[in-house]
Amino acid sequence: MKVDPYDAGPPGATPGGRSARPRRRMTGCAPRMRIRNRAAPGKGGECDVDRLKGRRFLVIGRVGMDLTAMPPGTRTCEAREMMVSMGGSSANIAAGLVKLGCSASLVTCVSDDAVGWYCEDQLEAYGIERRHVRRVKGEERTSLALVEARVEDHQSVIYRNNAADFCMSVADVEAVDLTRFDAVITTGTVFAAEPSRAAAFRAFELARAAGLPVIFDVDYRPYSWPSPQIASEVLSRAGDMADVIVGNDEEFGFMAGGIERGFAHASALAQTSELVVYKMGPEGAVTFANGEELRTGIYPVDALKPTGAGDSFMAGLIAGLAEGRRLREAVLRGSACASIVVAKPGCAPAMPDPAELKAFLDTHPGPTQG
Repeated sequence: MKVDPYDAGPPGATPGGRSARPRRRMTGCAPRMRIRNRAAPGKGGECDVDRLKGRRFLVIGRVGMDLTAMPPGTRTCEAREMMVSMGGSSANIAAGLVKLGCSASLVTCVSDDAVGWYCEDQLEAYGIERRHVRRVKGEERTSLALVEARVEDHQSVIYRNNAADFCMSVADVEAVDLTRFDAVITTGTVFAAEPSRAAAFRAFELARAAGLPVIFDVDYRPYSWPSPQIASEVLSRAGDMADVIVGNDEEFGFMAGGIERGFAHASALAQTSELVVYKMGPEGAVTFANGEELRTGIYPVDALKPTGAGDSFMAGLIAGLAEGRRLREAVLRGSACASIVVAKPGCAPAMPDPAELKAFLDTHPGPTQG
């Protein structure tokens, strides 16, 4: 069975899965991208894509523990064995970046217990700096996800009641020395609750003032938000502050008030952002940059699971840009990374390194026509 390698999951995923619905066909070829920081006067200047070539990324957001029913194909309710691995959208992106030769530091909070300690140890094992990971004591708990390495009737059950990562504070991000980094990356999850929301917006402000590109994956998870209205308002505000925005057609449609308006909304955001990637499932993606539209396809694979694709796409895209690759190639490398991940169990463990990515690109028939 084929699975869209751009997105996180089919409609059956619980609670965060989603499908993409193609809306329009566009063509075009975008030149090299130039990122202009849109800081307020006196608070930052212009920076181009060369800034990413330092490959030092500050990633903001959650890390968690994933339990995957094994062997692959097993339903959680029938499982007798579980594979334990690191998860969480931001931690997955950080792992993908490090595996592809970049450096990454994570800003978040974990519970001061066995699950939180496990996540700290895993960050170190992947080579992700954790000096800005703070332990919290109390009733807050690090996220736990029970996932299935299967596509048909897939279930992902995520425990995020009183989530520890939502304890991230303004003080946590203000303690970061941004001169050590070349860009800030986060996902929509960090904006779903306070004080994490205020902290994330403060991080965006500080990044813009420092001239760092702000990279934002919309990653809308309804179960994390108090209401759709609040989510729409907050995610739209975050999008307005970002230089690079990645989302699928449903997410852009949600921000715009209807899926039929998503494409137009992504195009409008590109007027004030430097790069917007509008993902359309099996139809591929449209990337808006420099006033042009770039259409790319996907790398079809026989998927083992639907999860982790969006995180891997982001890591592959940003790593490709950091290597100085042309925009089309960087987007396609993101798509290839996503396809690799959906064909393996786990999320962070499935992220490819350069040798695995090269082998995949050398042996795959190639992407579909966008």
